[in-house]
Amino acid sequence: MHADLLSTHLQVNRYGRFTLTDAIRPSPNLAILPRQGYRLDVYRDQRARLRLGMLSASVSAERLFDVFLALLEPLGEMVHVVLESSHGAGSEQQVEFRRNEIDAPVVASHFCDFEDLLVNDGCTGVAVLSAAGPVEVQFDEHKLLYVYAADVRPFRQILKRFGVRRRKAMPLISEGEHLHHSTDDYADRFRELCCRTGADDCDRVFSDEGMI
Repeated sequence: MHADLLSTHLQVNRYGRFTLTDAIRPSPNLAILPRQGYRLDVYRDQRARLRLGMLSASVSAERLFDVFLALLEPLGEMVHVVLESSHGAGSEQQVEFRRNEIDAPVVASHFCDFEDLLVNDGCTGVAVLSAAGPVEVQFDEHKLLYVYAADVRPFRQILKRFGVRRRKAMPLISEGEHLHHSTDDYADRFRELCCRTGADDCDRVFSDEGMI
């Protein structure tokens, strides 16, 4: 694609009623058109003999962060946090940092201080896990929201409250060609978030819970 056309495409952040954050853009061919909604699936881990409900949501930028914070409420007062980074030129593999057993209100406060990073950096993602059992909320680098839980009904009620409705056919921007955006400043802010939360290096998400 001609550089001028690509530049114009990257400046488009609204498709119908859906607004994108600065973190990601669909490919110029718009194979997957961004839209708001959520879908339901089932997550299975045969090795761990685990079966959970899985909720995947795409939320317009103006309410995305508020929905994320609301989805943390059912996790309980004590949580584990995983901070995910793919910063670095040519980096294709995420680096993960973990903090176990931290008060949920404290985590939410930290996230509010780093709202711009979490919403607009295409190389930052977070996962928050309940310390009481296998329940997780992910806010990934594509700015999509994922929930894994035996009972996803409380999370569906939260999405309904924010006007995010279920769609049986709900392709996600991450499932097609897309472009990520980040800056050196965001990489620095990510390191600050790690320090603020006391996160340490960890092997992989759900490593202690026997999940992926």
